[in-house]
Formats: sequence, C-alpha cells, structure tokens
Amino acid sequence: MEANLNYLPGSSFDTFVGDLLGPRWNLLNNISLCFILYVLTYAYISGGGSIVAHTLKGAFGFNAPIMLSGMLFSIGLAFCVWYGTAFVGRLSAVLVAGMCISFLFSVQGYVLHVEIKNIFSGKSEYLIYTLVAIPYFMTSFGYHGCVPSLIKYYSSDVRIIKRCLLFGSVLTLSFYIIWLVATLGNIPREEFTEINVSGGNIGNLVDALRSKTDSKHLANTLAIFANMAVVSSFLGVTLGLFDFIADKFKFLDNPFGRLKAAVVTFLPPTLAGIFFPNGFLHAIGLAGMFACIFGSIVPALAAKHSRLKYGSPKYQVWGGNSLITIIICYGTLQFACYVGAAFDFLPKF
Repeated sequence: MEANLNYLPGSSFDTFVGDLLGPRWNLLNNISLCFILYVLTYAYISGGGSIVAHTLKGAFGFNAPIMLSGMLFSIGLAFCVWYGTAFVGRLSAVLVAGMCISFLFSVQGYVLHVEIKNIFSGKSEYLIYTLVAIPYFMTSFGYHGCVPSLIKYYSSDVRIIKRCLLFGSVLTLSFYIIWLVATLGNIPREEFTEINVSGGNIGNLVDALRSKTDSKHLANTLAIFANMAVVSSFLGVTLGLFDFIADKFKFLDNPFGRLKAAVVTFLPPTLAGIFFPNGFLHAIGLAGMFACIFGSIVPALAAKHSRLKYGSPKYQVWGGNSLITIIICYGTLQFACYVGAAFDFLPKF
C-alpha cells in the first residue's frame, strides 16, 4: 500500500515494482504473482465446486459432478468480476454480512459441544507441524493482490484503505480462531487422516463436521457459511488478478477490454478446476511457497526503495527498516518450510 500510493490509481504491481526494483525483480514478481493468483483461483474453483456439489446433494439429493459444479461456480462469479469493481465491492459486503450471521448461527452449536481433550490432544507433540502449516497461514491472509484494486476503487484515500486492510485482517483472524476451535474441538485428530484420504477438500471437512450433529438446520447453515466464505475469497483473489492482467496488457476499461481481461483471468484456472477437481490443499500450499516473494519480500523491498525515491508523502508503515527486515526474514522462513515439507525434511501428519 505504501509503495503503490506513490503511483496513479489503477497502477498495479507491474507498474510500481518495475519502476522501484527494476526489470529482473519485476519479472520474478510477475511470475510469482500470476502463479499465486492463478493457483488460488484454481483452489477456490476446486473448493467452490466441492461445496456446491455437497450442498446440492445435502439439500436436494442431487449428485452433481464436481467438474460441472466447478465450471458453474467459476462462470457465475467471473461475470461479477467482469461487471466491475463497484459491483464486487457491494456483493462482497453482502457476503461478509451473510458470513457473519451464518457463521455465528452454525458455529455456536459446535462451540457449545467442543471437547477440550480434542483441542489439546497430544499436547506439545503437534507443535512441530506448525512449520509445515506456515505457508498455509500466508495464503489464509493473502489479500495482497487486492491492494491496487482498493487504491483504484477508493481513489487513494489512505484512511479508508488502511481501515479496509486492518479491519479485514482482524475480522478474518477472529473467524479463523472460532473456526479452529469448532473444528478441532469436535473432530478427533485421527479422523483428519480420513478427511485427507477422501480428498481433503472443504466439502469433505464440512461433511465431517456435519456428522457431529443431529441438527439438519445447523448443518445447512454451516454449508451456507462455507459457500459464502469461498465465494468472497474467490472474488477478492480474482479481482486482484483481473486488475493486474488489465494493467499488464493495457486492456481498456470498457466492456470488450474487460471481457479480454476476464478470459485471460478465468479460463486457465477454470480448465484446471474441471480436470483436477480435488487439488485445493496442494494448491493452497504451493501458493504459500510463491507468496514469500510476492507477499513478503517484494512488498518490503518496494516500500524501502519507495522511501528512498519518493519519500512517504501519503503514508508510511510503522516500524522503520527493522519491520522491513522482519518481513523479509518471514518470507524466507515460508519458503524454507514449504521446501522442507515437499522433500520430507519436516514431519507430516
């Protein structure tokens, strides 16, 4: 945000990273950015298709193929992104409100039946798995691609953009904590192995949680929340990718120009979601590895060079150079953890 604010609204990563860090860093960042956002888009198509299929089966008894569910999920939301940032913003606000309501209604039943022994089972022996999870933590808060879109939508209004990022992070963190208590407190550790074997997708986890209650109303509300969560995540990620594509290829901001940007944005991950429908977990982890470049190292370096080149006329992040060093070290740790897990240097559950 700090670096991006020194450029005109609508300027995305290709513009300000190229200007601040040069063509080599820009190429590396563009590759990382495209890979992450495409992989996340594929992951959410995979997760969305899984949830749609499970929802249709649970609500109407209709066994929809996951390939068809994923395609319908992608095409419907691609239209929303093509229609415009303002529409996505309003739809996201409705989804977040619906998520809050459905989340509280669905999770309260599970929170009341939490078994403390499930949460703390094994005690310290599970701490080692935190290293494997670090790349997933990064993508769980991976809204970096939305920052240029926010700056464009709010016309560089620092106060509003800062509040969006801060309140969005706090709200998301609160949801995650409650969600972890509800899931880990109701599902014994050994059952997660079966969830992974059955595909490890969001629908599989929701089904496992559904089996812990006899309330059909509670289970359906949980499914509504899961659908809204994936849809809002999908919209946020794809809006950032859409604006990056438009900036990179200089597509005009008119219906035909946005159609071209939409095709480039949605066609590759939709095809991947159709032919590889159960790659959600692998995709999220792989995105976490590349996020160390796009989400940690490059933003820190861009902010540092932006201060040297332009100063901080609109906004400067607190912490000085020390915070920049910490963020770069964290990005390096993410990469090391993913590589360690990929080559079995770290233990897996």
